[in-house]
Amino acid sequence: MCGMCEAHICDVIRKTVPTAKKVSASRSKKEATFLSEQEIDSEKLKTAIDETGYTCNGISSEPYEKKGWFR
Repeated sequence: MCGMCEAHICDVIRKTVPTAKKVSASRSKKEATFLSEQEIDSEKLKTAIDETGYTCNGISSEPYEKKGWFR
């Protein structure tokens, strides 16, 4: 994978999950991450990624924990 591959995955995520923020993909980690305040349709996202020719190996979610000085 290359930088353009990362960009393609990020574009698919933004298109499929309009509420996605801080979208990023890492070819070295072989993962993409983003934040969303709303529940996402995992199957829809997986299908969208698979349709681009890339492979989605799985989707997981976890609550966002704000880091820093303020709570």
